[in-house]
Amino acid sequence: MKKKKRKMTLTRKRAITGYLFIMPWLIGFLWFYVRSLFMTMQFSLNVLEVRPGGGYTLTFAGLDNFIYAFRAHASFKQILTTSVANMLIDVPLITFFSLFMALLLNKKFHGRTLVRAIFFLPVILNSEAITDAMDLARSMMSGGMSNAAAEVAEAASSGVSIEYYIQMFGSLGLPMGMIEYIMGAVARISEIINASGVQIIIFIAALQSIPGSMYEVAKIEGATGYETFWKVTFPMVMPHIITNVVYTVVDSFADSEVVELAYDTAFTNNNYGLSSVMSLVSTVITCLILVIVCRFIQKRAFYYN
Repeated sequence: MKKKKRKMTLTRKRAITGYLFIMPWLIGFLWFYVRSLFMTMQFSLNVLEVRPGGGYTLTFAGLDNFIYAFRAHASFKQILTTSVANMLIDVPLITFFSLFMALLLNKKFHGRTLVRAIFFLPVILNSEAITDAMDLARSMMSGGMSNAAAEVAEAASSGVSIEYYIQMFGSLGLPMGMIEYIMGAVARISEIINASGVQIIIFIAALQSIPGSMYEVAKIEGATGYETFWKVTFPMVMPHIITNVVYTVVDSFADSEVVELAYDTAFTNNNYGLSSVMSLVSTVITCLILVIVCRFIQKRAFYYN
């Protein structure tokens, strides 16, 4: 008798579907990124000289580029530390601001689609071509609206000083570190809004995937809105918080001053070995932060099947 073919289990089918889904990314990662990462490591251990006719030559230098970056370079350590500190400040702010705005935009009201589009506009406007055009327009403006904007800024700055708000929050018994964090968040509000477009969309998709039966059960049990958020909404969007944190960390470092410094070092100062060290160090730090943060959040994440 012929042996019956073994049918694949549902778990195995889902695993195969997942591998097929990420296959294009995996091929691109292995073909482009891993190769580039290997070349960056190679350049960081050598002195690269570009030949006049094309190509380059490598002279082994060992750890000289690393030693120079951390001991002799004028600004690398300071810029790297500042970029990491800004990232640690921005990531929680962007994540929770995105979740808050997603909760508001997920409600039914007139003009909801338009408001969602407005919050996604910064993602489109941050493209290089549009940014260059806007910078050119600003540089060509003289008088008129630019003077009016300056007058508005001057009038706003002449109002209540920031020390007043620090004293007000201090009188409430808040720790000084928390007050400084709040004031820093207020100062960065425009940057937070500009960096939250994609995260808001991901959170809206997460909120819309939560079964309505869960909210009905919570309402029947007499749960308040506060309790419903912490017992239903927040646990259900926790896996998407991991996604948004990963995206925000990578996006923060991609636009950081370390990347600009590495770019200028390579293509302005023609020091490709030192530039590779800067890129490699920032990449390693980014990966370490992602591993620590994702492991911390994943232990507290709830996956609804």
